Amino acid sequence: MRLIDYFKVPPALKHRKFALLWAGLLISIAGTQMQVWSIYWHLRLLTDQPIAVSGVGIARLVPILMFALIGGLFADTFNRRNVMFVTQTFMLLCAFLLGWLTHFGQMTIWTIYIVFGISGIAVAFDGPSRQSLITNLVPREDLRSAFGLQSIASNTGAIIGPALSGLVIATLGIEWSYWFNAISFLAVIAALIVMGKVEKETPLLEENEKRVKPKLDIAGIPEGIRFILKQPIILSSMLLDFFASFFSSANTLLPFVAQDILKVGAIGYGWLSAAQSVGSVTVAFILAQTNRIRHQGKLLLWGITVFGFATILFGLSHNFALTFAALVLIGAGDAVSTVLRNTIRQLQTPDALRGRMISINQIFFAGGPRLGEMEAGLVAQAFGTPISIITGGIGCLISVVVVALKFPQLRNYKGDEPLKAGVQIL
Repeated sequence: MRLIDYFKVPPALKHRKFALLWAGLLISIAGTQMQVWSIYWHLRLLTDQPIAVSGVGIARLVPILMFALIGGLFADTFNRRNVMFVTQTFMLLCAFLLGWLTHFGQMTIWTIYIVFGISGIAVAFDGPSRQSLITNLVPREDLRSAFGLQSIASNTGAIIGPALSGLVIATLGIEWSYWFNAISFLAVIAALIVMGKVEKETPLLEENEKRVKPKLDIAGIPEGIRFILKQPIILSSMLLDFFASFFSSANTLLPFVAQDILKVGAIGYGWLSAAQSVGSVTVAFILAQTNRIRHQGKLLLWGITVFGFATILFGLSHNFALTFAALVLIGAGDAVSTVLRNTIRQLQTPDALRGRMISINQIFFAGGPRLGEMEAGLVAQAFGTPISIITGGIGCLISVVVVALKFPQLRNYKGDEPLKAGVQIL
């Protein structure tokens, strides 16, 4: 591909409704990331115990485990746009509450856990509907572009949000990070209103594709589980996602790295928080512009391999610049993995099952990092922060080898296999 091709409008942005949603997410994710890193810093001010800071991940994970499968069934049954409208409004109210409690001096560790956990209920319903909605907004040939752009939105927000969190905390106070996040949800809500009606079907349907009419029936949940168990490519990508993120989730340790090892304040912490997303945005932008990628399975495995080695480097570093560079590499490897995993799963899943597939994936996606943050906190408390990060990187590399050997279907996946996306919902 010529250099000039990377500066053309990505294919997915040519679809108006997707462009609206993407613009809204770009703003909202920045606010969400500002809040997440502010919460880590807030907890660090309330306690010097790594395990207590890591506990916020479990507070978010529990409601996702409880409600994700039901959220997936909702996404396959109800209008996905309407579901998102409710969940985004609910998360707005939770963010406002965090700011209000902080402003009036009512915030404790357990208060943060409870409010963050309550917002996790909305996340459990929002994730499947949001991910499934994307496939209703763009044709199948533009899906990788769409997921590349989604990764760009996520990681651009993850650059802007953490950097702003340090600035806002230092100048206005932590509560303003929460309030700015509440305001940012209005961008997605506005996009959902402006885009209008969205049919629960993918564009450019093949005439011979099966038509399915789902019903709101709890018995439909096992159907999604059975589907994934019969799809080794989807199952292996989920397992790889879980174990790699479980071993290499050290985000909650970054405040300790910033304060205790690198000796930088809130501003330096904000820049380190954004570093990972610098690599992610760069790689995701390239992937969003690429029309065709061969040997996607091998590239996915190599992306997570880079992720693991960079995590080890992060744990070994005692220098700000080297730590920043390691985090950039972590983000780059993660972006390759994220974009390819999402594209593979969406293309290999019928639309009638997509919400349930995503809800199950959400359990893996959320469970790995949240449990990993707890594991990282326990190891850090027992053996120190660097040991926790380094052993996590080693565990990530081991998981790549095991999955690659156990699932040759993923290793040999090229990207031109028969597609299952595009099943119409009547």
